[in-house]
Amino acid sequence: MKHSATVAETLAQRLVEIDVDELGDGVRERAEEMVLDISGLCLAAHREDYVQALLASWDDEGPCTVLGHEARVSAAAAAMINGTAAHGEDYDDTFEGGPVHSGVVMVPSILAACERYALDGRAALLGLAVGAELMCRLSMVVPKAVHKSGFHPTSVFGVMGAAAGIGVALGLDRNQLVNALGVAGSMASGIIEYLSSGAWTKRMHPGWAAQAGLRAAVMARHGFVGPPLVFEGEHGLFNGFAHTTRGDFSLLAGDLGKRWLMETIAFKPYACGTMTHPYIDCAMRLRNQGVTAERIADIECETAEGILHRLWEPLPLKRSPPNAYAAKFSIPFCVASAFVTGSAGLEAFTPERVADPRLLQLAAKVRYRIDPQNPYPNNYTGHMRVTTLDGKIFEARQPHLRGGAHERLTRAELERKFTQNAALAGWSDERSARFQGFIRSLFDGPVDLSGLRS
Repeated sequence: MKHSATVAETLAQRLVEIDVDELGDGVRERAEEMVLDISGLCLAAHREDYVQALLASWDDEGPCTVLGHEARVSAAAAAMINGTAAHGEDYDDTFEGGPVHSGVVMVPSILAACERYALDGRAALLGLAVGAELMCRLSMVVPKAVHKSGFHPTSVFGVMGAAAGIGVALGLDRNQLVNALGVAGSMASGIIEYLSSGAWTKRMHPGWAAQAGLRAAVMARHGFVGPPLVFEGEHGLFNGFAHTTRGDFSLLAGDLGKRWLMETIAFKPYACGTMTHPYIDCAMRLRNQGVTAERIADIECETAEGILHRLWEPLPLKRSPPNAYAAKFSIPFCVASAFVTGSAGLEAFTPERVADPRLLQLAAKVRYRIDPQNPYPNNYTGHMRVTTLDGKIFEARQPHLRGGAHERLTRAELERKFTQNAALAGWSDERSARFQGFIRSLFDGPVDLSGLRS
């Protein structure tokens, strides 16, 4: 008796049917921008202590590039280190429907696979598009549930996206892809306890997913068998990380290859948690209107219930973050930084800024009110009401995430962001311009990353 196809089997069938020649201009453009953005972030972080720790601990030699370094390492090590570096300052792309960070998993994993297995630009484009798309779609099967269960969706879904993306880039057949997904499910991980102390573990989640997905795809290529019920099974991915087997699994394969959610991926203008951005924009707008920090008595922010546990609570901790990394996931601190310094870039999150009494005094005045109509996670909005010491009230609203589907950052803005990030690695403007030209032809020939070494 013929059994009904599992979710993984249906998905794998759709994956093998996708033709790289049928990918639209929008998919290619977004893929180019992801490589551009992630490369700059790796360069910016190349001297950071968490990157140095990984370089010392993942020291296996191989043919693959660690961006910004002369070291050549194994594919798994390159995926791990580059994925961690790219996500280290939380300045990377986001899919608004998730939220999930696709670029920090897919770019490092695909580039490592290309160098290790001599894959060309066409394979890179296909793998990057497929993997990023699957991550976006997985994040919508049971919205918000993975985060609520205490796990990081980028880490959990990233390993699945990397396995699928590398799998199609390597030319795996349907059964091999099912096995790759099945194996990847047992490699998924990523708790969000970093929120309590500002520990480094969130930084490594994309890198871990990138290298795990790479290993899963290669294992399946050589015949390793994974469970075909990896998604919907009683002991599968969603029951393990979302505590339910009830989800809209039709989102995964239904119109895959015809509609590309990854085209809507948002690129960040600020170096902090994505859902802080609309509130930063509100604060910047009021600051530009003359509402200075010294005048403020109270700041009330309307917010979504779904982000409280990550960006608002416990409120005393968020008002006085223990370190610069924890400050990136504090709406009170980010709002205070915007009002006091007019900044929320890399320079806004330093030990000196976190200890600045002006910022801490203002952060203590920031509070929230839950808006039951807030559209999160389908849209990220901000609403701020400021009361000044003389009793005047000022309001600002940000109806969407800047950099996302409603208000994209232009290619020129992303290139400026890259240039600024690459300058932290000592790159000249001329070298950055050459790399930006290279990105436009990356998917047309061999993948050569020699220009990204130090």
